[in-house]
Amino acid sequence: MFYDRVEQGVLLRVRLTPNSSSCSIKGIFTDAQGNEYLKINVVSVPEKGKANQELQNFLAKKLGLAKSQVEIVFGETDRYKKILLSEMSDQVILLLQKWAEEE
Repeated sequence: MFYDRVEQGVLLRVRLTPNSSSCSIKGIFTDAQGNEYLKINVVSVPEKGKANQELQNFLAKKLGLAKSQVEIVFGETDRYKKILLSEMSDQVILLLQKWAEEE
């Protein structure tokens, strides 16, 4: 699974593709070690944090969270990121499970 429940909320693993034609979720990616990541495309370029900002805004909107509840905790300059969602409501978990099933 591309997310884990942690004490602070939900830790989401994302593989970000910047400079795309649209902002969208593109399924699940599994790396060579077997770790799963949610693939997300954003339109912004990876300069001065623009792609990261768009990713945070996109996830907040899709999950119905405040922007302050979506924090990149690992991978600021990498395409593989860990994002802390400081909300573990049933609604958020259901949406994440739905994204996993759409693969």
